[in-house]
Amino acid sequence: MVETTTGHGRLIGGGDAKLRKRRFAEMRLKAYGISAIAVAGLALFWLLGSVLWTASGAITESYITLPVTLEADKIDPDGTRDPKTILRANFGGLTKDVLKENFPFVTGRSARRELYDIVSGGAAFELAAKVSSDPGLVGQTIDYRFLASDVADLYLKGDFGGLDRLATNGTLAIELDGDTAVLTSTADDFAAVLVQVRARLTQDAQRLRRQAARQNNAVSVYGARVAAAADDETRAGAQAQLDSATALRDGLLADAEKLEARAAGGAETEGLDSDNRSVFVQAAGGWLKLTSLSASRAEADVLAPLDGSAPSGITDWTLRLSDLPEAARKVSDTQVVALEVLRQAGAIEHVFNWRFFRSSDSREPELAGIWGATVGSFWTMLVTFLLAFPIGVSAAIYLEEFAPRNRFTDLIEVNINNLAAVPSIVFGLLGLSVFLGVFGVPRSAPLAGGIVLALMTLPTIIIAARAAIKAVPPSIRDAALGVGASKVQASFHHVLPLAMPGILTGTIIGMAQALGETAPLIMIGMVAFIVDIPGGITDSATVLPVQVFRWSDFPERAFEAKTSAAILVLLAFLVVMNAVAIVLRRRFERRW
Repeated sequence: MVETTTGHGRLIGGGDAKLRKRRFAEMRLKAYGISAIAVAGLALFWLLGSVLWTASGAITESYITLPVTLEADKIDPDGTRDPKTILRANFGGLTKDVLKENFPFVTGRSARRELYDIVSGGAAFELAAKVSSDPGLVGQTIDYRFLASDVADLYLKGDFGGLDRLATNGTLAIELDGDTAVLTSTADDFAAVLVQVRARLTQDAQRLRRQAARQNNAVSVYGARVAAAADDETRAGAQAQLDSATALRDGLLADAEKLEARAAGGAETEGLDSDNRSVFVQAAGGWLKLTSLSASRAEADVLAPLDGSAPSGITDWTLRLSDLPEAARKVSDTQVVALEVLRQAGAIEHVFNWRFFRSSDSREPELAGIWGATVGSFWTMLVTFLLAFPIGVSAAIYLEEFAPRNRFTDLIEVNINNLAAVPSIVFGLLGLSVFLGVFGVPRSAPLAGGIVLALMTLPTIIIAARAAIKAVPPSIRDAALGVGASKVQASFHHVLPLAMPGILTGTIIGMAQALGETAPLIMIGMVAFIVDIPGGITDSATVLPVQVFRWSDFPERAFEAKTSAAILVLLAFLVVMNAVAIVLRRRFERRW
């Protein structure tokens, strides 16, 4: 290419380089935009994926089927078959008796208490409701499905880990001595378990050394205080703290050295405690928990009895190793064995958790449902819409079509814009002090919540409605006025229908914001524990975001899945609201 110069001496051929640079900048800008969209999409996918994965634990619930004898003399001693009399029977005691009959080998107060905890506390009430609704069952033996407790359900779903099977090669001999046993294998079948036990000892030793390192920092600090003490009293106090920290550090190091010596294989036999992974032997129809072991010999506690008194020459036996130590899980070894026995007997069943969508709140995770909060959200949103939408649209029409332009209307517009940015907790304080304190609106009711959320939503609806009304072409107004319509008729018959799609868009934004608000509703008491499903706007209720907040604060692990499932229900509620608004918006949409 031949380059020429202009009168100013500038190369015309340099334009190609500028064009390439500009195109490269455009490509770079597009790449930035695509990257931003990809990152946002990945974050959204990750968020929804994590919520869905956690919520999957709430999709099903577990049941334990056991035979129940409904003795007439205990349930209905008068023989009246009166449902009220049946409901007063001790079904809680009956449930415990059923568990004791099916697990007679579980003895001791603590072990029995653990056994009872595999069944939900509400199972007895459900059994009472079933029998009272069908009094003909009294005197019969039925197979009843007991709802599993939250910890039992989590274990059955694998949230506390499972029981790994370890290969066995030798023949097992068992010597029984009451509730204890000595197990001997012709091969080194326990060697693999011994290696894992000693690995656990090494991990515990490392944990103690980390604690000792932190204490060593304290020793250094207290030593510096002793050196810098200005008087004897201060020095004596710092010296006491130094001695205490030094003794604690040295004790931790000594314990770590002992564990490391044990892990190195200094002793032939190792003891097992709750800090080690539990080791079970399943043989001869029974379950044994190892308490100590060597490569070919072990001592164990009998948790489930064997078929024979002292079987020997057992070739069909299994070593089962838990994923977590007993101290690191809510389900005990007694409960693990009971649930495994029930699972092998085919008494465990997993079904779709309709209870979650049909029930209201409960302090028992396995009984808690979202229906009460969903109905409360519906009533609250209904009050919010019925108050905020007509008031907001009317205010927008007045300000945009009829209000004179003066300082007063300017002040109103400024205040509306400012109210849109006010923190939601302020509206909650307003509702608490005015609507509840002065006007006596029922506390923790959808009426109170709807009024508060309507005030919070009004600025958004007014601003969006004014923008939609202003976007209607002036020719529409002029044409209506030209054919003899009044200003009111022009506004409500022509301008408002054309502005309705934009108004509904603003309403969607405002209602979606109100649906997810928690702080103002907490201030007016909608965080209370509500068991009953609200039947109207004056009944006590809670709402979905508050329910999510409450469940996320509960210590029970089973509420984690419930919280994520409630979030999905909240999102579904929002999608339904948006779908209805989109249908209405398209219904009113006009083209000009």
